[in-house]
Amino acid sequence: MSATASDSIMETGTFVNCFLLVISLVIIPVNGGYDKERDALLKGTFPQDFIWSSATAAYQIEGAWNVSDKGPSVWDTLAHQDNNRDTGDVACDSYHKYPADIQLMKQMGLKYYRFSISWPRIFPTGEQQDGVNQDGVDYYNNLINELKANDIEPMVTLFHWDLPQALQDRYGGFLNNHTTNTTVIHDLFGDYARFCYQNFGDRVKYWITFNDPWIIALEGYGIGNFPPKHRDPAEGQYKAAHNIILSHAKAYHIYDDEFRAAQGGQVSIALSCDWGDPKYPDDPDTVEAAERYVQFFVGWFAHAIYKNGDYPDVMKATMARKGREEGRNSSRLPEFTPEQKAYINRTSDFFALNYYTTVEVADSGHIVTENPNYFSDMDVEKGHAADWPQTPFTWLYTVPWGIRKLLGFIRDEYGDPDVYITENGRPDHDRDPAILMDMDRICSYMMHTNEVMKAYSLDNVKVKAFTAWSLMDGYEWLPGYTVRFGLYYVDFNDPDRTRYPKASSVFYKQLVRNNGYPEGSDFTKYVENMWYFCHNTTEAEVNGYTGGASQISSPFSLFLAILGVVCCFID
Repeated sequence: MSATASDSIMETGTFVNCFLLVISLVIIPVNGGYDKERDALLKGTFPQDFIWSSATAAYQIEGAWNVSDKGPSVWDTLAHQDNNRDTGDVACDSYHKYPADIQLMKQMGLKYYRFSISWPRIFPTGEQQDGVNQDGVDYYNNLINELKANDIEPMVTLFHWDLPQALQDRYGGFLNNHTTNTTVIHDLFGDYARFCYQNFGDRVKYWITFNDPWIIALEGYGIGNFPPKHRDPAEGQYKAAHNIILSHAKAYHIYDDEFRAAQGGQVSIALSCDWGDPKYPDDPDTVEAAERYVQFFVGWFAHAIYKNGDYPDVMKATMARKGREEGRNSSRLPEFTPEQKAYINRTSDFFALNYYTTVEVADSGHIVTENPNYFSDMDVEKGHAADWPQTPFTWLYTVPWGIRKLLGFIRDEYGDPDVYITENGRPDHDRDPAILMDMDRICSYMMHTNEVMKAYSLDNVKVKAFTAWSLMDGYEWLPGYTVRFGLYYVDFNDPDRTRYPKASSVFYKQLVRNNGYPEGSDFTKYVENMWYFCHNTTEAEVNGYTGGASQISSPFSLFLAILGVVCCFID
């Protein structure tokens, strides 16, 4: 079965009966508790200009890691240090296969595509003065031109974690600690952003400066699990985040001052956040702890960018107290100067949000430790409800209603901005045989997008876009190829890296085509039947609280599911 087989999948006349047959054979419970008021299906559609997109990142899909003078990134370095580790050397080989990948998007009816540019593919050392890799520039021009030729708008991320290794070696990366010039990393990122605006901005109207700076700072410079593997859990993440915020502001002002008038685009930064739900909602200390958790998570970056150029008050106060308790002369949280606060404030044209999961939060009391770290700094305890379904990632539980609560928080906290959901998705294990009937993912997208619709229609959140992570399976960072997020399956054992449509790509195509869940449509009737399956309940039992999405649970069910997929692919 080839990727082109999806042209005729799930057309209105065949997809309802076929999919319901398959689903009835393979459903088992794994999803969380059903609340008939909170979790009820909302019928309706998004505005006609609503953006449906999918996303990828350069290191995860491009491959061609050393083609045509591309410089090494910190991820290249990490992957090559261990001979037993998966690498992004070839990945999906999208560097060579991008025209076919664009056809996958077109087949799903997508009009937008979020991808990232590899900094070392443009500037091999990260510095323009050392030379430009013209082949890399040509690649991204060709990719953008092909997207535009297929009526797909590019949404471009400037930095999705693949820092040029030379910048880490020369300057300490985002610690910026190998020089007396305190602005060098900001200036270098600004040079890179300016070059991209100059060369691609005539066709790109949406720019993301950084993807998920929380991960960059915490995992790269605090905990040290991700490259550059700098371990300083007490201060490293705060220093790196400080420089990332200033670098973002630099890139924003360059666009605002030099390009906006001619190009008419928008600039933002993609912030991730796990919603923190109070474990004991009637306890004021618990409610306060949950808000403190969210402020330490998304507020760490968003408060400065969207409110007043500085960190949240609760974060500053907590860190100042921690400093005193630790016998320090100052807080471990850096301070912005008044000039920097003015420079950072209001440096985003929309709120770009990555959402995956929710945690239950309780107050821990004041944590005093000889080994302080970001998590102990919050003074919270976090966990997960027993009925929330866990995915292959230990941290990722499927909690769709969390995205609605988070969207409401963003509306209230940050001045009711336009919100673009730039990532949402669910992983599967890499298994043999492959999971093509990915019902967990279908249920996840179905429930999350309906919660987004509730935020838009019922809560008046100005949600403008939803982006599925990911277009195709890719290199998933430290887990390598052991987990898969894609709407399309990629055979990494095949030298051609053949793509195969999963059932979720078929579902997403219909979701995009219907622009939501319109009353009376065949698609919505399918969703209505699926709705109770996804929550492991029935209409008659809707007052219950157990739940479950689908999962292939036995060789026989797997056989039936594969037959069902084949059935659905025959027009």
